[in-house]
Amino acid sequence: MSLQQQINTDIITAMKAKDDVSLRALRALKSALMIAATAEGAKDSVDDETAVKIFQKLAKQRKESIDIFVSNGREELAVTEREELAVIERYLPKQMSEDEVKAALQLLLAEIGATGAADFSKAMPLAMKALAGKADGKIISSLLKQLLG
Repeated sequence: MSLQQQINTDIITAMKAKDDVSLRALRALKSALMIAATAEGAKDSVDDETAVKIFQKLAKQRKESIDIFVSNGREELAVTEREELAVIERYLPKQMSEDEVKAALQLLLAEIGATGAADFSKAMPLAMKALAGKADGKIISSLLKQLLG
């Protein structure tokens, strides 16, 4: 079952369960998928790889909104965003721990022979491609800077 079909099935389940939180988040996911599917040059459906990228973008938006709401003292709005983020994260691949990311980066650096800070611009795109969907870009960047000194 594709992610798009899974979202549609879960919307029906959330409606039957009267789960407003899940329903709100699932409708946001479905809307983003429909926008991507109807974009110029797109096919009628979205493949799972593209769907995951869309979901990651939505999750990142929720995290940024939470930070803004908390810093502005709007905890009630941050709670709503956290609830939606929890639902979105169910459809994302499991994120690697910081130790796992560090180990993967060390292997990558050994493969390409990167040793110093000057190699950051060569290593970062490779790291982002290798760890796409598995780790946050901020974590990758900070660990890579730390490893390269």
